[in-house]
Amino acid sequence: MTLNSIDEGYMRRALKLAAETTGLASPNPQVGCVLTQTPPNGGSAKIIGEGAHLYAYRDHAEIVALKQAAERGLSTIGATAYVTLEPCSHHGRTGPCADALVAAGVSRCVVATQDPNPQVSGQGLAKLRAAGIEVTVGILQQQARDLNDAFAHFIQHKTPFVTLKAALSVDGKLAPPPAARYPNQPHWLTGPAARYEVQLLRHASDAVLTGIGTVLADNPQLTDRSGVFGPNALPRRRPLLRVILDSQLRIPLISQLVLSADSGKDSGYPDLLILCSKTAPSNKITALTDAGAQVETIPDHAGRLSLPAVLTTLAERSILSLLLECGSHLNGAFLQQNLVDKAVLIYAETELGVQAIPFAQGIASPYLFEESLHRTTRVNYGPDACVTGYLHDPWHEQTAD
Repeated sequence: MTLNSIDEGYMRRALKLAAETTGLASPNPQVGCVLTQTPPNGGSAKIIGEGAHLYAYRDHAEIVALKQAAERGLSTIGATAYVTLEPCSHHGRTGPCADALVAAGVSRCVVATQDPNPQVSGQGLAKLRAAGIEVTVGILQQQARDLNDAFAHFIQHKTPFVTLKAALSVDGKLAPPPAARYPNQPHWLTGPAARYEVQLLRHASDAVLTGIGTVLADNPQLTDRSGVFGPNALPRRRPLLRVILDSQLRIPLISQLVLSADSGKDSGYPDLLILCSKTAPSNKITALTDAGAQVETIPDHAGRLSLPAVLTTLAERSILSLLLECGSHLNGAFLQQNLVDKAVLIYAETELGVQAIPFAQGIASPYLFEESLHRTTRVNYGPDACVTGYLHDPWHEQTAD
């Protein structure tokens, strides 16, 4: 095996460890680390320690791996560290991981990608090199970046990374016309496989957002049901924050959202945030708050809630990733204000006709919209086709060393 293929093999293991922290690392990045050591008498390198970062346990991935090696009584002198993100060089909740690797006597460090923070990017690598450690950067870089799009965007722009998800008919419509629908019930376009993928999207997000129109039409739960094929949802450190834009607080107190609201009294993390206008009725604010919802007023813009103010409000809550599951109006508003970073469009085989609700107000067709996407991928979930692509590269200020 070549050195590059060996490096890729261990980095894939580190990436797998990082991916397993989905829902558990935010607002920090998802990072995995694998330590290998070549036996004194030669032969193939062996893993002596590995780990990933879990926000609740503070230790970064490198520290977890170093501690595991120490617990096994294995020497790290001359070891190689495979890390999915550049070891940190600054003091945060923990000390610099670059310093820890130097102190452990590591002789080589293989890094998938640099830190996306332009204020510290490259400094961890410089520390390692200054200590005489051989540094290799860029092994499986894109895979590592894909795991941390939200972190990369947030650390540079201080706003959430916004993904727009839409389930559409084959003729590009969002839903049947109101007259053809049952009130307060969702209309399913896509099949079970695609709907499960949407649950995984929710699980990978800090928050999901919709507008009052969708609430009144569908009476959704908007919960993380990623355990739909098992007894429980996949683990997450804090609950999925369900965000509703409702300028005049028309949301019914008997809606599924309000009835399932958790104020966060015990956990410290409320799971329902309703954003409204300053002219919203105060008695409704009181009633919703008593029901467990968190209600906050934000500025208006052109007679509607300011979407940049929405993103700022969420950023103040350390929401790094936001999933939009909206109706036509909000889809159009977010797109026209250039606030969407990534799109996930899932097409069913159903045709809804010209009178059906469009994908996004002001957008002629989702098929035309697809032409503005970059790094587009296409997969099938059962009979449904999914197109994913980016409008903005969250790593655009980052270059490989």
